[in-house]
Amino acid sequence: MKKLCIILAAVGILCGCQQKKTCDKQAFQYNVDKFYDLEILRYDVPEFESLTLQQKSLLYCLSEAALWGRDILFDQNGRYNLRIRRALEALYVQRDKVQCTKAEWDAFERYLKRVWFSNGIHHHYSEDKFLPEFSQDWFVAACEAAGVEYDDAILPVMFDPAVMPKRTTAQDGVDLVANSAGNYYGEGITQAEAEAWYAAHKDNSAEPLWIGLNSQLVKNEKGEIEERVYKVGGLYGEALEHVVYWFKEALKYAENDQQREVLNKLIAFNETGDLKLFNEYCIAWVKDLDSRVDFVNGFTETYSDPLGITGTWESMVNFKDLAATKRTQLISDNAQWFEDHSTTDPKYKKEEVKGVTAKVITAAILAGDCYPATPIGINLPNANWIRKEYGSKSVTIDNLMHAYNEAAKGNGFNEEFMIDDEIRDIYEKYGAMCGDLHTDLHECVGHGSGKLMPGVSKDALKEHASTIEEARADLFGLYYLADPKLVELGLLPNMQAYKAGYYQQMMNGLMTQLVRIEPGKDIEEAHMRNRQLIANWCYAHANGEMEIIERDGKHYLQINDYEGVRRLYGELLAEIQRITSEGDYAAAKEMVETYAVKVNQDLHKEILERYQKLNLAPYKGFVNPVYKVERNADGEITDVKLDFTEGYIEQHLRYSRDYSPLPSVN
Repeated sequence: MKKLCIILAAVGILCGCQQKKTCDKQAFQYNVDKFYDLEILRYDVPEFESLTLQQKSLLYCLSEAALWGRDILFDQNGRYNLRIRRALEALYVQRDKVQCTKAEWDAFERYLKRVWFSNGIHHHYSEDKFLPEFSQDWFVAACEAAGVEYDDAILPVMFDPAVMPKRTTAQDGVDLVANSAGNYYGEGITQAEAEAWYAAHKDNSAEPLWIGLNSQLVKNEKGEIEERVYKVGGLYGEALEHVVYWFKEALKYAENDQQREVLNKLIAFNETGDLKLFNEYCIAWVKDLDSRVDFVNGFTETYSDPLGITGTWESMVNFKDLAATKRTQLISDNAQWFEDHSTTDPKYKKEEVKGVTAKVITAAILAGDCYPATPIGINLPNANWIRKEYGSKSVTIDNLMHAYNEAAKGNGFNEEFMIDDEIRDIYEKYGAMCGDLHTDLHECVGHGSGKLMPGVSKDALKEHASTIEEARADLFGLYYLADPKLVELGLLPNMQAYKAGYYQQMMNGLMTQLVRIEPGKDIEEAHMRNRQLIANWCYAHANGEMEIIERDGKHYLQINDYEGVRRLYGELLAEIQRITSEGDYAAAKEMVETYAVKVNQDLHKEILERYQKLNLAPYKGFVNPVYKVERNADGEITDVKLDFTEGYIEQHLRYSRDYSPLPSVN
């Protein structure tokens, strides 16, 4: 639950990065494709050519390990997803045999591209099922004409809006397991049964295992609940065998002994499923500070499990941006100062902040739950006891931020939604800088701040844990964005710059992020709930600090007292930290349901109408570069080159052809 997802650039606002040394910007094409509410971008990999052959070879092997996990996420997102994806792809490949109109085929192609983007049939962000624009009869006839076989069970799943309508529900008062389409629990298991099983198997030791992180709960023939463990020889073993193979290849190019230990621990974990080995891997990974090449690979974040237990498969391969990392190093070097000076009660603060390391990275490959949509920052590991004893790693992903910004230039968003030229000028000067810094503060010190009181479980806040945790990290970053300490450290040029970040956060939380919500719907995604919670709470408790005003039938945010807004952030931070530290589920529930869920329908309608006129896509994702390896007669790698020409459709068809080892039913 320590991932910062992109939302600012996705709705057209620059979210911050420094200018990068890269290829000719006029030659590099960032925009690739656009359909529905989605836009596909390309990202550059600056400084790749400056890496050694050993580092390039390591990146290549780790990238292969990343791509082999793609099927796992599709299956985790829904037990019918692989069957649906493969039927759609088979029909696409046989398109010459299908007699139909251009409009019918275009509708089919758009649906297939949505399935690829969302790694399944539910929207990647709202998690609502999206329906085809073509009919079931058309699909059946087209498959028959093309000779494509499919399982009849996929038809109601694809076409009936009442079947599996939500991938992960956060709706209050319903069985979260039974009403979620995600494949983390076998058919027939209820929320009460799953929670009882986890409670009975909970590890209460000083170094607890994350029970359920890498398994699916199912009922056996006797009706008893048991685990199907993700491992070689177990569930998803066909894919994990390939992942392990490429980890072993990567060992040949490891930069140092610590990195070799990381790889060996992760290999052993994937081969056995032993959660003790996973803990050992996390500790080794946190300690690996000297390697320039780094990676995340495996079952990591728990947002998609309605109970917040099981990790979804993801991978990101990267290398350190040496120049930009100096910025985050300044923040991590002062982590204890930030902890000591926060607005939270002293009893909830860490007496000693350990091992907070931070860096700016260049993403080299995205996979699983990081692809095509991706986070812009990561803070891991998620286990609180490891973070307390060994620290954590925080990263800001600069080349992806840069791609968002390049693609968003001149789109008219700021002119439409920011109140006047003064705030637009401030944002133009300092918005990118504030975006970088808020991400750094969120990841480097926000997630690493505070502590749980004795006896409080990481699971205490249940379904609201992700929203509260993201709000806590966001508030920590927002509070310090306006602190003179940042000017003192040289991270901001003056005490006016922070206003760009404050205006953007409040405007986004109160108004503009609503472009991601369908009319009449509540907010369910944790990051969006977090942002609205902060903005709505502050607005509700404001006493003249801010107001929403109307001009010519349009509503705008006006901030009258920026220092007052900081005081509000500080007050809310103190309460959110108390809720977290005390494990106060009742208070978390009330906070989320009061401020984070419901939408002002009149304002929502207006925002959607204004946004639609700009012809923008609120969500963005990426295609990956292609790694091309040159070898000598002995099979040794002599060079690794990047190719940026592969298109969105071509990439997904290639991935499905070359990296798809799982059976359709798992």
